[in-house]
Order: sequence, then C-alpha cells, then structure tokens
Amino acid sequence: MRVLLDTHVVLALLRGTLAKHYPEIARTLADPGTVGFVSVASLWETAIKSRLGKLNAGMPLEDIVGYLEAVGIAILPMEAGHVITAADPEPETRDPFDRLLLAQCHVENLRLATMDRSLLKHPLALAI
Repeated sequence: MRVLLDTHVVLALLRGTLAKHYPEIARTLADPGTVGFVSVASLWETAIKSRLGKLNAGMPLEDIVGYLEAVGIAILPMEAGHVITAADPEPETRDPFDRLLLAQCHVENLRLATMDRSLLKHPLALAI
C-alpha cells in the first residue's frame, strides 16, 4: 500500500508520538508492504506555522527531511499536475493544504493517512 501522511500525522511522527496518538497508522507504516510518503506541501505548512510560532515541529526544520528519509519515508514533490487536479469527489474541507494532499493522492494513486474528521470519509482517506 502507498500512503501519504497528512500534516498532523507527520507532526506526530516528528515528535515521537505517532504510536501513542495514531496506533493504527503506526502499524500500517510498520508493515513491510507499505510505502510512506510526506508531501512537500506538509513540509511547507509545517515550516510556515513553525516560523509564525503556531506550532512546534518537534525538531529543527532543517533536520526534518533527513529524519524522514532515515525512517524510510519518501518525500513527495509538488508537481504541476498535483496543483491543477481537484480531488474527486470534492472534499468537505476548505483547507488548501488538505485539498492539495488529496489531489496528490488522486494523481499518484495514494491513500491519505489522516485522523482529520473533515477528511476521514473521503474515498482517498486510508480506512483504518
């Protein structure tokens, strides 16, 4: 299975609380048949909010990419096709980062690992 982590899940991974807060997602990622991805959009959102003092990423921003790669999570770049594609069906959320993550899932044939209530019922969300 190919799984894109939403930003909240990424933050739990960076803070070392993934298994505590999202045990089902942690088990899914531990499965050898799962390939995990983090979108550049999530990294961008994290950097913006960290610099504004709205969140603590759990580690210095400059260490995040190396950490994700070290734990076997691939970085998914943003491509033009991701930006111009709308997730089908339209998600309930108006959050532009969430909409971009769903569009990336649509284009790249990924499932979105999320616990966001506004995304859980979307067909591209990972059913756990």
